[in-house]
Amino acid sequence: AAERGSEWTELDPAERGAALRRMADAIEERKDEITLVESHDNGKTPFEAGMEVQMVIDTFRYFAGWTDKLTGEHNPVPGDRLNYTTREPLGVTGHIVPWNYPFQLAGRSLAPALACGNTAVVKPSSQTPLSALYYGLAAEEAGLPDGVVNVIPGSGSEAGAALAEHDDVAHVAFTGSTEIGKRVMADAAQNVTGVTLELGGKGPHLVFPEADLGAAAKGIHYGIFMNAGQMCWAGSRLLVHEDVADDLVERVVEGAESTPLGSGIDDDGRMGPVVSEDQREQILDYIQTGVDEGATVACGGGVPEDKESGYFVEPTVLTDVTNDMTVAREEIFGPVLSVIEFSDEEEAIELANDSPYGLLSGIWTEQLSRAHRVADALDYGMVSVNEYPVTFPQTPFGGTKESGNGREQGLEAVREYTQTKNVNVKLD
Repeated sequence: AAERGSEWTELDPAERGAALRRMADAIEERKDEITLVESHDNGKTPFEAGMEVQMVIDTFRYFAGWTDKLTGEHNPVPGDRLNYTTREPLGVTGHIVPWNYPFQLAGRSLAPALACGNTAVVKPSSQTPLSALYYGLAAEEAGLPDGVVNVIPGSGSEAGAALAEHDDVAHVAFTGSTEIGKRVMADAAQNVTGVTLELGGKGPHLVFPEADLGAAAKGIHYGIFMNAGQMCWAGSRLLVHEDVADDLVERVVEGAESTPLGSGIDDDGRMGPVVSEDQREQILDYIQTGVDEGATVACGGGVPEDKESGYFVEPTVLTDVTNDMTVAREEIFGPVLSVIEFSDEEEAIELANDSPYGLLSGIWTEQLSRAHRVADALDYGMVSVNEYPVTFPQTPFGGTKESGNGREQGLEAVREYTQTKNVNVKLD
């Protein structure tokens, strides 16, 4: 499969698209099974795991439509010449997947890579290795040639590093922490291998005084407590105008305190445990650091007393936070919201941009002009207005600064997984 001109690469584009649709169908047929595996493996609720699997199905069907649309361009050069470009697959692509969304994030990069005619090696996290194995099964059932989709469980230090360093790998997609992403980038640089990196985040909500506070409270809740806050795009900083801060915080706290907690086997749960004991201890340490630096725990802040098993952390809201505190600067990767007040639009933008990260940001306002003005001023790869979060297979996903480079999803993903060739023909 690593050779140029492989059976998959040379397959008629329409047939390649049909194969991806069959993969989507195979995943859909096992949706309940994969949902259960993902829920048990990761600890997230079945509701959240089911959403994840559906997103993968939608992603494969979307990119199946791209296979026969990878067109080049004619270039109007001087003289009697024909000059054109083509888009070609890269070859073998590596996909190093984290533990927070194991199935979805594997499929997010796998689908466009396959659509463009590449082959793939998927390396799931050693903490959540099970759901990614279904891609191998789906590829087999869909009739893809052997060797096109390969799933290699193993540790990051061994299997992941070997994949990033391998000279037969033409491109590496990595989702995870900024620290590990930098290592992957350095490993890939040994062979000048291209990388797509989706790394950490410290997403801000900018809530202005005219905002619909009810809608904002719901979006803020979803954006930090879904998946127990273990999301790169989590809206973990609430920047709120001082005139409405008390009202909004009261609403958010009420939602946090009423969130039903449940494990991956509890259908009634709406927030599950975090992935491991180490992760829980790290989150609790961050909360204590916040308190030591002057923050106030408005709700949560510890381990729920009624959960004897599972690595649960209470949905936590910290007030009296300033943007220079550790809890406002570093990615906690847990259900912890830091509230920071501002007095005007200029200060809100300054606070939002004063971060090493730049993935997803949210704006809450009823003023259309303000929405566009602030969106233009934010140094983030994605901006969502009056809902949070939101992503679709059709839209690019990625960030600025230490949140990574490159883009997943949409047309931008097609560009990530193809290379441009220019051809010039002298006609005389």
